[in-house]
Amino acid sequence: CKGKFNIYLKRTLQYDNVHPTEKALVVYYEVEASILRETCNARHEEKKYIQLRSLNASTDISALARKVVEECKVIHPSKLVEVEHLPLYLQNREKPSIEKKEKKPSKPRELLPFEEMEIDEEANINKIDDYIELLYESILEKIRGSTPILHLAHIPDNLEELLHNEIALGALARVLREDWKHSVELATTIIYLLLFSQFHGLITHYKIGTLCMNIIEHELKKYDLWQDELEKKSKAYILFRLRKEHEKTIKKYQSFLVKQEQLLRVAFYLLLNLSEDTRTELKMKDKNIVHLLVKSLERDNEELLVLVVSFLKKLSIFLENKNEMAEMDAVEKLTCLVPCEHENLMNVTLRLLHNLSFDMGLRGKMMHVGLLPKLTDLLGDDTHKHVVMRILYHISVADKSKSVKKVWVCEQLMQMLFEHGKERIDIELISFCINLAAYKTNAQIICEGNGLKMLMKRALKLKDPLLMKMIRNLSQHDGPLQQLFIDYVCDLAAQIKREGDEEFVIECLVTMANLTIPVLDWELLLKECNLVPYLKDHLKPGSAEDDLILEVVIMMGTVSVDDSCAVMLAKSGIIPALIELLNVKPQQEDNESVCQIIYFFYQMVFHQATRDVIIKDTQAPAYLINLMHDKNMEIRQVCDNTLDIIAEYDEEWGKKIQSENRQMEEAEPYLYGEDPDPWSSPISSTALVRNHTYTPNTPQRNMADTTYIYSQFHFQNGDFNTW
Repeated sequence: CKGKFNIYLKRTLQYDNVHPTEKALVVYYEVEASILRETCNARHEEKKYIQLRSLNASTDISALARKVVEECKVIHPSKLVEVEHLPLYLQNREKPSIEKKEKKPSKPRELLPFEEMEIDEEANINKIDDYIELLYESILEKIRGSTPILHLAHIPDNLEELLHNEIALGALARVLREDWKHSVELATTIIYLLLFSQFHGLITHYKIGTLCMNIIEHELKKYDLWQDELEKKSKAYILFRLRKEHEKTIKKYQSFLVKQEQLLRVAFYLLLNLSEDTRTELKMKDKNIVHLLVKSLERDNEELLVLVVSFLKKLSIFLENKNEMAEMDAVEKLTCLVPCEHENLMNVTLRLLHNLSFDMGLRGKMMHVGLLPKLTDLLGDDTHKHVVMRILYHISVADKSKSVKKVWVCEQLMQMLFEHGKERIDIELISFCINLAAYKTNAQIICEGNGLKMLMKRALKLKDPLLMKMIRNLSQHDGPLQQLFIDYVCDLAAQIKREGDEEFVIECLVTMANLTIPVLDWELLLKECNLVPYLKDHLKPGSAEDDLILEVVIMMGTVSVDDSCAVMLAKSGIIPALIELLNVKPQQEDNESVCQIIYFFYQMVFHQATRDVIIKDTQAPAYLINLMHDKNMEIRQVCDNTLDIIAEYDEEWGKKIQSENRQMEEAEPYLYGEDPDPWSSPISSTALVRNHTYTPNTPQRNMADTTYIYSQFHFQNGDFNTW
């Protein structure tokens, strides 16, 4: 079937007929095909790219336009004037800023050119067979053949044709496998060509991924040998004062290093693309990809480091990879990159450190290698402060972090805390501040001047439970700090009685319960704020959430230290409500609630004015005798102290308690089983008992633990989805 083709311009050339990023013209035209002996014909639109690689500031635009019109048959000579405008536009067009390129870390930057990648003439897809022939010659000829193919691959219209050229692709894969050791430039050119996603099928077929890992491993070993050799030569040159020879050696070494890092960069990037398949990534892990990446952190090339750290960040979400990074001292090497002037490198390094900070051992390593001062210096940087805050938060959760509390800049954090105005505070910032407030030294800095006043004013205004949790941690420190809270107890009591956010109310209750200072008149506060009915109503099962009921019980234990308050609570009928609460919630379900209720009973029997109410009017002693057998050591200790007072005061109950003790002594010696550490969390709240004749081990809680606040960020070594 023979055809007749008529080609003509569809429209006049405009400024949008230039390539958006490269120095090239784009010619749009229509092809009309008429089939002989047929009445039908077909038209379709096509476009052609005309590369202007020789275009620069000194190019003769008129001569270049004439050459374009002469060589491109689809442009009519009458369009010469219009064509002249296009190279002129390209000549004056501003180059894309570096900042715009850096915002796209998913795409590698253009490789630094070296002599062997440059070509004397423009690559032509019609000469592909000639380029393939060169791949069967010497190393230099193979470089001459592969380089034009790389240039062709940068033109989108050529990719499909290259993809279907099995001879060219097979020859390139063969050359890479056989000659990568002979020429760094040749290996770089071919791997760079294979970076395009269209060639991933070829990469899998020829096992290019495994080959790239072998290449990287070989080059890293070669780098170590270069370093040793350079060090030996440098010592010799210095010894014999051979300055010129030393400079020549350094220059030669740097030249080799530039080419090697180009090769490492394209090889790592190819592996990064392949690792999108988790099965392929697992194979890389088995071949020690983490070892190769961490080893590459010793380089100074920032573009290579961005790629390496990004790859490590992707791998760090898996436990096995994270453990390998720990064994390779990755944290110490990453610390050397903080801070740095390269914005992308700084950003990705901090994100990797955040992923690693989920591991307690690595958090300790960060403190050991001196990362903390560097992180605190970055708190004032708006670009990085959020991820820095998250790393510091993780460190503040660890128990060992108490030793570094003095280096944290609390004044700067307070300033950041109040910069939000009426807005909600960032979760990273407030979570970090909550943990810092658990340390007395930091709490003193936070409360200096009007610090506590400003915190309290904002918390009460916004009803912010997290900000109130920070105030709660401040209130747990005894001494002068608690004195500052006297001015706010009425405000806290008023918030407790209002209907609102239950979490906020709980934090207000805990804050008040922490205040054990003698100068605080609890009796007056209970009367003025009418708190006793509120406390009694919230002891009824089902009247509130379990957390709120528990805090009410703790609050009563705190105020009952005062004789007059204990009498007031006893007369209100609270004791039967507590016994009913014990019946509804057995101690096996909630040890802390039971322990706090028993502590309240202890306070009641301690005061002579309320002792008879507990012993003669209630069945509390019987419950206490039964709890002598409890498996929880804290509960047993508080029970024993309470029953000691009852036995001393009441003879009848004393005989029953003595009889129960004899039965327990005759029982198995391991009645309670092994219970060396029944309270797994560290004790950090203030004691609830004053110095009296009888002083039981008061039940206490870990007030500083805020891990659950920030749980949405706690993936297993994972990154933030919102980033």
